[in-house]
Amino acid sequence: MHLPNLPICAALPELLRTLDATTCAVLQAPPGAGKTTVVPLALLEAAWRLPAGRIIVLEPRRLAARAAAARMASILGEPVGHTVGYRVRLESRISSHTRIEVATEVILTRMLQDDPALEGVAAVLFDEFHERSLQADLGLALALDAQAVLRPDLRLLIMSATLEAERLGAWLGAPVVRSAGLRHAVSTHYLSPARVAAAGRRPHERLATLTPAVIRESLVTHPAGDLLVFLPGLADQRRTADQLTGVLPPTVDIHVLHGELPAEQQDAALRPAPAGRRKVVLATSIAETSLTIEGVQVVIDGGYARVPQFEPRTGLTTLGTVPVSQAAADQRRGRAGRLGPGTCYRLWTEAEHSMRPAHLPPEILTADLSGLALELALWGTTDPASLRWLDAPPAAALAQARDLLVRLGALTPAGQPTPHGRALAGLGLVPRLGHLVLRGKAAGHGATACALAALLTERDILRSADGTPAPPDLRLRLEALATGRAPFPGLLPDAGALRRVREAAAVLRTRAGVRDNALEVDAAGVLAALAYPDRLAQRETPERVRLVTGQRATLPAEYFSRQDVFFAVAHLDGPPATPRAALAAPVEQADLEKYFPNLIETREEVRWDAASGRVVARRVRQLNALMLAETPLAQPAPAAVALALLEGIRATGIGRLAWSAEAQQLRERLAFLHQLSPDAWPDVADSALVAQLEAWLGPYLEGVRSLADVNRVDLGEALLSWLPGGWPQRQELDRLAPAYLEVPSGSRITLLYHDPAAPVLAVRLQEIFGLLDTPQVGGGRVPLTIHLLSPARRPVQVTRDLRSFWTTGYFAVRKDLRGRYPKHFWPDNPLEALPTRGIKPRK
Repeated sequence: MHLPNLPICAALPELLRTLDATTCAVLQAPPGAGKTTVVPLALLEAAWRLPAGRIIVLEPRRLAARAAAARMASILGEPVGHTVGYRVRLESRISSHTRIEVATEVILTRMLQDDPALEGVAAVLFDEFHERSLQADLGLALALDAQAVLRPDLRLLIMSATLEAERLGAWLGAPVVRSAGLRHAVSTHYLSPARVAAAGRRPHERLATLTPAVIRESLVTHPAGDLLVFLPGLADQRRTADQLTGVLPPTVDIHVLHGELPAEQQDAALRPAPAGRRKVVLATSIAETSLTIEGVQVVIDGGYARVPQFEPRTGLTTLGTVPVSQAAADQRRGRAGRLGPGTCYRLWTEAEHSMRPAHLPPEILTADLSGLALELALWGTTDPASLRWLDAPPAAALAQARDLLVRLGALTPAGQPTPHGRALAGLGLVPRLGHLVLRGKAAGHGATACALAALLTERDILRSADGTPAPPDLRLRLEALATGRAPFPGLLPDAGALRRVREAAAVLRTRAGVRDNALEVDAAGVLAALAYPDRLAQRETPERVRLVTGQRATLPAEYFSRQDVFFAVAHLDGPPATPRAALAAPVEQADLEKYFPNLIETREEVRWDAASGRVVARRVRQLNALMLAETPLAQPAPAAVALALLEGIRATGIGRLAWSAEAQQLRERLAFLHQLSPDAWPDVADSALVAQLEAWLGPYLEGVRSLADVNRVDLGEALLSWLPGGWPQRQELDRLAPAYLEVPSGSRITLLYHDPAAPVLAVRLQEIFGLLDTPQVGGGRVPLTIHLLSPARRPVQVTRDLRSFWTTGYFAVRKDLRGRYPKHFWPDNPLEALPTRGIKPRK
């Protein structure tokens, strides 16, 4: 066999000797070294492979698997499917002659579940393991377990393009073999801060502005070679392609590259451009590794990727556009130097690059683990710690995944797989969609369930003519799938996506034993609800729905009928805090009652209604946070009413109660005494009264249901009744902190306790003639602060030493007041004068 002269060839002798001597090894080879295609071919001649043991090569993506198989077959001069074949979801090209199978990582899990000993397999090669997909981590954990128990001769080779190979080798206890790579120089250019700022802050705004402009500039600056452009999603690819159409030189072709394209279009993007022509390839992150796109000399990196983001708090997975890590950016940059010197343009600033994380966390730490939890149960593993993990699955996320599987009926509460769980795992779908297919079939909607599962697995088959996302109604997709046409003007069907969805639906019908293929568009909602019972929703406002979890999501009412109240949300987009329902369908309440009776609760609800300021009582029928029905409750339990009312008072605040002047003075008197003797007198501050609300106010709330009713309660009497000492303590209150004081004129003057440290007697000066000493409260411990008033009740003097005032201050005050109030009595000797309330008598 004549192998290509690539850098990996220099490392092959050491690698072959290592695998002769041990059953586990790590190969570190930079991008472009040739490990993906050369290593499997070199292992065909290994003695341990005989007799004719197959080599399984795992790739993270379908496109990479097909391309790797095609490249190895061409080296052998054979068609794909002879010595080298591939197996990916919905497609395989293998035969009895196949000795190298290139497969996506999920295929290995299915192979191990079907045959834990992997009979007939000599080696499993984990290519691009540095990407750390969930399926790669799971597949390696199961393969190591199978090797330890059943197949000690099974070779496992982990191939990585990054320098994390040392960590892998140390973790596995396996030797590390290193290879050089093609190290063509790649010059890297960042954009200026001003240009980036002018393009906008949001990723799609920035890319829509910068990408077409930089492509046009690069075609001029670099008159030879092809361009590879990294964009996060299909919408960005379409926007960029639309802006470039008609403005590029006629010798330049535009290709898009993503995993859902038909094989012929993928191959066209990968092939060298014809002589005299150039190409611009708009690719997602699928082109970061494994693939060599011949002719590329310039990489333009938009700097973002679309990744699923699982939020354990809510159990929701949304698709988010996030900045790529520095490691991923370097992978992309390396695409320009695969076949010669190249150039990389990064559409962000150098300062932004330094702030990006070195690596994104592995998927096993951030993903929904329901599929992994089911596979572990099928493997017979109750404790994940019994397997070997480079990064162990988080316990909380795994527990949440198991809870979901129990709700779906895939696991027993003890964690054992049920027949339903085994059946849905065999469909090759994530648990939710497998459940949708099987339950949909049982409900008589088998063909529609298969179609919907395929729709939710593949790329969206509809888009708006202006490039924006299509309306979220799932029924439109089923209608387009049935007719092959857009449901109404302004929408465009994606022919490639339609074809793939139909193929996937046909495979699922075969696997699930569904014989018909008639689609029922109106069943979309109930079927989506079966897969996503935790994403049922209820219309709350014209723009928003409330999910069963209580979280809100955007779902404009303009896309649905006014009669549509309940929805099943199949796909959420945007940040977890403010998600958008990207795919949804209405559900009838009767279907919720039929399919989710165990989630529905009927109860009596007594609660405080802040809007009306009263307690409302009703009998409610709810599916978690969704309100199915409510009726008024005529005679709620008095204790429940009191609790709700107290909760309302807490929310409203003690200060909002209608405190009469007498009740307010009582609180101030009690506050004065509490300051003097904290152990003997209760604290009546707002916070203390709120904390003790049931104790002092609760007994007075019988028959009370509103704040207006509470305001008719004698709050002062409620506080007095609360005093632990009963009637004797009330008498002590009047003695120590009297409500009023009788002055020499005979008037009963209300005392003011606004300041607990200095109670006040505000009295007209003439009414205390003859009073020598300052009155005291608190059992003689606190002198009153006396505010001496004019006949018009305006303050003229403040004192806490009345004796001193009579001897020193009175005469200055008398002089002023006698001039202003000549009809009033202003004696020369106030201590011997008779107090008076009015003017002096006529002679």
